[in-house]
Amino acid sequence: MADETPVFQIQRIYLKDLSLEQPNSPDILREQGQPQVEINLGLGAAPIADGVYEVTVTATVTTKVNDKVLFLVEAKQGGIFEIRNIPEDQLQPIIGIACPGIIYPYLRAIVSDVCTRAGFPPVLLSEVNFQAMFEAQQAQAAQANGAAISPTVN
Repeated sequence: MADETPVFQIQRIYLKDLSLEQPNSPDILREQGQPQVEINLGLGAAPIADGVYEVTVTATVTTKVNDKVLFLVEAKQGGIFEIRNIPEDQLQPIIGIACPGIIYPYLRAIVSDVCTRAGFPPVLLSEVNFQAMFEAQQAQAAQANGAAISPTVN
């Protein structure tokens, strides 16, 4: 009889991609003004083997002064997780909530470090409630599916 013990293990956490751009340097560095910072987060997940998943969290930070880009940082932190013998209804929350929660602190540190090493004040990414994010995505998907399959009444 096969072992049915639930398994959730981190196999590896790694930096998958990192980019820093300063398209308007050096001229922009002389401009005065309060920088505006825009932060976008993205999640990704894909099976890479039986019971093994890659989960990624991407942060794109765009900082502008007077509507000109001061710098842009894009960082993608990845993790490989072994997830076996978990009921199907619990698998997606693990991939969409638990795994990003493990990866995100590494991403926050990298973004802050890259900004500092580029000569700018650190950008501190705020804490993220991945459970609320996951639930919002689930509700949006359910609403889209409901609209797609709802019968029309004449």
